[in-house]
Amino acid sequence: MKIIIAGAGEVGFHLAKLLSFESQDITLIDINRESLNYADTHLDIKVLKGNATSVSILKEAKVESSDLVIGVTASETANITLCLLAKQLGCKRTIARISNTEFIDNKEEIRFSHLGIDELISPEELAAEEIQLLLDQSAFNDSYEFEGGELTMVGTTLMRTAPFVGKTVKEAAQIFPELHFMAIAIQRSGTQYTLIPRGDSEFKEGDQAYFVTTKDGVNELYKLTGKTKASIKKVMILGGSKIGFKTARDLCSNKFKVKLIEKDKNKALDLADDLPNALIINGDGRNVELLEEEDIDEMDAFISVTGNSETNIMSCLVAKSKNIKKTIALVENMDYFQLSHSIGVDTLINKKLLAANNIFRHIRKGEVVALTRLNNLNAEILEFIVKPSSAVTGKIIRDLDFPRSASIGGVIRDGIGQIALGDFEIKAGDRVVVCCLPQSISKVEKLFL
Repeated sequence: MKIIIAGAGEVGFHLAKLLSFESQDITLIDINRESLNYADTHLDIKVLKGNATSVSILKEAKVESSDLVIGVTASETANITLCLLAKQLGCKRTIARISNTEFIDNKEEIRFSHLGIDELISPEELAAEEIQLLLDQSAFNDSYEFEGGELTMVGTTLMRTAPFVGKTVKEAAQIFPELHFMAIAIQRSGTQYTLIPRGDSEFKEGDQAYFVTTKDGVNELYKLTGKTKASIKKVMILGGSKIGFKTARDLCSNKFKVKLIEKDKNKALDLADDLPNALIINGDGRNVELLEEEDIDEMDAFISVTGNSETNIMSCLVAKSKNIKKTIALVENMDYFQLSHSIGVDTLINKKLLAANNIFRHIRKGEVVALTRLNNLNAEILEFIVKPSSAVTGKIIRDLDFPRSASIGGVIRDGIGQIALGDFEIKAGDRVVVCCLPQSISKVEKLFL
């Protein structure tokens, strides 16, 4: 695919990096020469200095023959303008990064697609949604919902007390007579090795294991992993950023008791006006005495979303030392994800990764309606819609020429999620959730074309 990315900031650079690994034809546009030079020397892409809303710059980037234009500059207006121009000049699809979530809330009414914008993404909104989901599945350190929770992906670190540690996948499945979950990926403790499990794969203590489960299977997984679902009602948020505000707003609307700490006095006053159901505290959240004064030890969850990754991690570690059930830290440095399961914080989230996940489904072949990349793992989970012409249509799963480095986690049929075993027949219209390693993505895509 020929892809043009406008904006060489964190999200744009990260996207260009991921796409360049797949040998896509990437052109990165930015007005900042220093950012472009860094991208040019570190990535196998084309760079172009200039304003992405300039028609001449877009023509120089050959926008008329491009498959996708992605606007991820710091300016919401520039991203929207870019997409409008690109579509008029012949680009097939456009995606704009925005910060005003009202656009997303009212996209059906405004009909952005008629204007030339195929997709709107807000990294801040995605992060707030991720936090909400993580609190709902409080015992797990990673989660993702397909079709409103008909199938859910959850990740957890296996403790020694988990009933199936030391058992194979096949033996673990026999613990429950009716199977409502499927193991889709395992990362061995202390390694960067990702395993797509088979029946003879053994679960080991310290594994970071990922499962796809139905609504009925979530409780089974709690039992199997030795986890308990903690009731979370009291939440403390550090940082009144856009993510902090959106998270507090959403939690308050769901009847959570929220305390939000913001260092800047003026911002704290504004937040107090905008969030009447939350307690806004003006102070430095790095101050342990302040946290203790605000009864941090009585909180069920602690979420740190300041603009500083180190502050977020350290404040979560303080919260963890107070026996807080769930800690979530926003980090900008992707390298921290390598430490995410040993650092002591329950979950790290990253806006760049969330935005990239959302955009990647437009790049995959076949009708991909959802995609997520697993934190710390070089694996993707994709949700395909099966077409009548797809190679998998009418086939039994065990008869498919499916690569060993990929597996089908579940199928949503007629709006109902179910775990699909070897004798399951795939039909047109099914939504199939697949987990695969990079080397098998191309082959999997062809099966769903």
